[in-house]
Amino acid sequence: MEWAFILEKILLISAILGISLLIAMYETWAERKVAAWIQDRRGPSRAGPLGLLQPLADGGKLFFKEEIIPANSNRFLFILGPSLAMLVACMTGAVIPWGDTLHFGDYSVSLQVADVNIGVLYIFAIVSFGVYGIMLGGWASNNKYSLLAAIRGASQIISYELAMGLALIALLMVTGTLSLKEIVEQQRPGILSWNVVAQPLGFIIFLICAFAECNRAPFDLPEAENELNGGYHLEYSSMKLGFFLFAEYINMFVSSALMATLYFGGYSFPGMDSLPFSPNVITLLGVGALFIKTFIFIFFFMWVRWTLPRFRYDQLMDLGWKVLIPLSLINMLLTGAFILWRQ
Repeated sequence: MEWAFILEKILLISAILGISLLIAMYETWAERKVAAWIQDRRGPSRAGPLGLLQPLADGGKLFFKEEIIPANSNRFLFILGPSLAMLVACMTGAVIPWGDTLHFGDYSVSLQVADVNIGVLYIFAIVSFGVYGIMLGGWASNNKYSLLAAIRGASQIISYELAMGLALIALLMVTGTLSLKEIVEQQRPGILSWNVVAQPLGFIIFLICAFAECNRAPFDLPEAENELNGGYHLEYSSMKLGFFLFAEYINMFVSSALMATLYFGGYSFPGMDSLPFSPNVITLLGVGALFIKTFIFIFFFMWVRWTLPRFRYDQLMDLGWKVLIPLSLINMLLTGAFILWRQ
């Protein structure tokens, strides 16, 4: 049974990694299609039907481009930066429950790589490592624009992690657990049990911070082309540049899945326990429900990018320190007061 368990986890990890990479690849296609729709254009349309082969063409271009490493760079750290960014992005999905449990006779397969009772802390710990990839990439390039962008990125991520953590503390006060699986199961009865109903302000704070953590517009100051010539990956080319870009899209996918899990019921959906189907079919429908919620958030990420202008840096930091952190503290105090009142 130990070998069956190990094989199960290897297959599950491979499936999640493959799906994450596939979705990240086609997020680049969807980004351009959404931008074209908003701006009344067509978007990619020549590489395959509806331009569906465009991500493969982009990947091939990056893979076969010349590899350039600046002469005055720190070669080891220059390579480590994008590798670390990609590794961290791929590790965050390990504790997200992508579905309930599949049953094959007497053997059960949980659609979650690791159901640890500190899942939320694990995600925060792993996400905190992402800033090192940005800092290493910007510093090791030995380029002043890259370094400036890396400093911006590090200060932005650290600032918004505080507000995100405080928003999550209020959520954990309501749920009483750090296990993502238990958080989803508590939301299973229906829409009124979803945590967004109990924590609307906390969700809005978490959503804004997720934009900043992913370096997405209007918080894309580390990649401001008109100020920094491209940001912390200015000196990168070929697949090293691809790793940085892919890591951003994987982070957007995982952040969307995490918001759906924490605040919108995860793989649960209204009436799932009353459907006249087998448990395996209901589990697969739950997986589909989670991905639909995730894709809605991904669309919202793209919609905001092509709608709102980029903030100035002082506006970015003011929003984090003077607005979101005080609001998070107020939300936490109100949540505590409400819990005491109910008890």
